Amino acid sequence: MSIITRVDYRPFPEDPHNYKPNSLHSLVLDPARPDGRHVKNLVLNFEHLAPDEIIPVHVHTNEEVLIIDEGEAEAFYDGQWQPVGPGAVILVPPGVSHGFRNRSGRKVRLHAVFAGSVVGTRLLERSPAPGTEEEPVPPPSIIDFRAFVEG
Repeated sequence: MSIITRVDYRPFPEDPHNYKPNSLHSLVLDPARPDGRHVKNLVLNFEHLAPDEIIPVHVHTNEEVLIIDEGEAEAFYDGQWQPVGPGAVILVPPGVSHGFRNRSGRKVRLHAVFAGSVVGTRLLERSPAPGTEEEPVPPPSIIDFRAFVEG
């Protein structure tokens, strides 16, 4: 068991396909222990989504739960956009398209819980970095959050 008393928000890594220069995030995992006693299959991603920024529509290989903590956004879920606000919970099965856009003029604070520390992702659209607007959607990728955070 771990008790995390504070999350450390950082800018997103530069990504020409998922460009969020003003948003922040913090990944939280239970640190691996030599005796093997730790939470292995849950990852939390806390995010401050800046005004006018988006989480591009995408799908994952894992289940995901999204919770809106503060602010107003639009959530894309399996084919349609709908407004969401504080307290909204979105349960996303593997393979279901989802994303967010913040058009509120204020920060949106949300967090996601992934079932598993290795997550496959396929973007269905891009949030392109300036100068990359004509690039195609990238191929699916796999991220090992544990290696990302601990490496």
